[in-house]
Amino acid sequence: MALAKLGVVVLDCPDPRALAGFYAEVLGGTVEGEGDWVDLKVPGGPALAFQRAPGHVPPKWPDGDASQQFHLDLVVEDLDAAEKGVLALGAKPLAEQGGSSFRVYADPAGHPFCLCAC
Repeated sequence: MALAKLGVVVLDCPDPRALAGFYAEVLGGTVEGEGDWVDLKVPGGPALAFQRAPGHVPPKWPDGDASQQFHLDLVVEDLDAAEKGVLALGAKPLAEQGGSSFRVYADPAGHPFCLCAC
């Protein structure tokens, strides 16, 4: 028997509303809240939350001396189309792109995420 149930994944960032808006464009959903805590209610999936962290320092990736802390794997049907979309929204490539099964990016606050072919 499980001791707990996952409530929400929380990402620290300098601007919660802006980062929630980025992920709303990528995943769909509804952005709720203002100020230091903003939620993204994702249809058919777990919610994401964004918490203001004034001293936020994004992880360095890839860097063998520093942990990436965590990353999101986002499943897509068309890697090329999804890549164009996230780049237009402000994502930055973190690795040489063009792979056939996944590609790695940083969101506008610097958190790593992958687009993964389904």
